[in-house]
Amino acid sequence: MYRSDSWLISPAGESRQYRSDGSPSRDDHGGGPVLDALGISEFDERVYRAYLTKPDRTALEIAEHLGTTPSQIRHAVARLVELGVLRRETHGQYRPVSPRTALSALLAKRRADSEAAFAAVLDAVDDLASEYRASRLQRDPTELVEVITGEAAVTLRVAELTQSMRSHFWVLDMPPYIGPYSNELEETFTKELLGRGLDIRSVYTPEALEQPGRFELITRLAQLGEQARILPTLPFRLRIMDRRVALVALIGGQYDKIIVVHQSGLLDAILELFDTYWQRAQPIVSTAPETPDKPSTDDLLLLKMLQTGYKDQAIARQLGTSARTVTRRIAAMASRLGLETRFQLGTEAAKRGWI
Repeated sequence: MYRSDSWLISPAGESRQYRSDGSPSRDDHGGGPVLDALGISEFDERVYRAYLTKPDRTALEIAEHLGTTPSQIRHAVARLVELGVLRRETHGQYRPVSPRTALSALLAKRRADSEAAFAAVLDAVDDLASEYRASRLQRDPTELVEVITGEAAVTLRVAELTQSMRSHFWVLDMPPYIGPYSNELEETFTKELLGRGLDIRSVYTPEALEQPGRFELITRLAQLGEQARILPTLPFRLRIMDRRVALVALIGGQYDKIIVVHQSGLLDAILELFDTYWQRAQPIVSTAPETPDKPSTDDLLLLKMLQTGYKDQAIARQLGTSARTVTRRIAAMASRLGLETRFQLGTEAAKRGWI
């Protein structure tokens, strides 16, 4: 059988097989190319290393060093120049670009290309899944909604859907909750989603923020990128994931029976409902310009809770102090501003861009 490979002698004296373009054949059982993931073949890598070792060599000298032909070297050089790891200085003279500069740029480009390719594949998977589900819904409308009962089953299904999120996580948040909760777990989870670039929008009730320290945590996460708002009441607990699926509690006051709503007219209605509550809710972190006389972090947190309707006892639980101390601090802030009532204090704080 015809083969276009030619046998060449390496500098170490060992025979290696190369194709006509100078790249190693599949039958070469030497070590795999280190830079292959960057689009640099093993042969091209050897040429690049030769230039790194002695940049002043000509193509003929490198060909003699590697035991190949000047033509194969010239083809390799052209590929390396195109990849940006060699640069031409004069006719027939090339210099290597710093590996950290050139290869880091190639690595970043390959990573970006890979991520874009995977994102395109995931979009195609989503589209195919939507077509599949739409087809099944026409035959069996019960596919529209999953009914999940039992704490273990709900926890598992929520975890599965949460792990698959890629773009949106919208929440109407109110007690009760399933499974263990801590401020540390929530902070880690939210930061991970923000790091992945998800659009996080949360509407909380005051009861949802009664956990000691949670109001401060949500304020901090809002400054990092979570869009957090608050309303006095909400009708139920809701999670919307990627605008493709929604989780709704079936019974108020419980979260061990939920429905999972897939893409449909019902899901469209749920998205509209979320938007209605989102527009009505008040931002937890102010977007107003700040003034130079901004209070301390603790006083800002106190003012924000006061603005959202927290009573002194509830504020005290969040701050880990007594209700009497909270009352004194509110009175002291109002006095410093020449104000008489809590309402005036809240109005003035908002006007100054503190909350």
